[in-house]
Amino acid sequence: MLPLSTATLLSFALAALLIELTPGPNMTYLALVSANDGRRAGFATVAGIALGLAVIGGIAAFGVAELIQASRLLYEGLRWAGTLFLLYLAWEGWTAGTDVVSAKSVPDGKYFRRGLVTNLLNPKAAIFYIAVLPTFIEADRPALAQTALLTTIYVAIATAIHAIIVILAGTLEPFLNDPRRESIARKVLSAMLALVAIWFAWSTAR
Repeated sequence: MLPLSTATLLSFALAALLIELTPGPNMTYLALVSANDGRRAGFATVAGIALGLAVIGGIAAFGVAELIQASRLLYEGLRWAGTLFLLYLAWEGWTAGTDVVSAKSVPDGKYFRRGLVTNLLNPKAAIFYIAVLPTFIEADRPALAQTALLTTIYVAIATAIHAIIVILAGTLEPFLNDPRRESIARKVLSAMLALVAIWFAWSTAR
């Protein structure tokens, strides 16, 4: 027997889908990585993002995310760390191609770690788990089991959407084999990521 009613599960799945379809740091960075470095790098990033979302969900289930939400110092530190990390990724994307080593020779672990860190430094993910997810918890059923199921559903939906972005953006890689086109695309996507970082800082301000 499921720890939640079917109606609640469907409602939550729809909410998660709409939230994940809203453009944000993950979408922009995945497009940047996949279009320029290929689907393999994109999927490695997706795996890191999925783990990050799962870790934050587990942390939220044990109340740690609420401490971050309650502490202005912790929240602001996390928010600005996330903003600076996104700006760093945008700068690296902008300047890539000037390095001696090609980006395509970078180990997949690098992309995985970056996907993970990007989400661990995202206070909006924590807020989702402590402000949105609990509204779907049914009082007459075990809370921990419900939280675990809803977290799993959210991560699954987010991962599916991210995988689609990788596939779509990855189709551009053959077109970008020309160094000039690749440089232009990378700079455009990097500029977009920088704008997303600025929006992220503004939208998460209290």
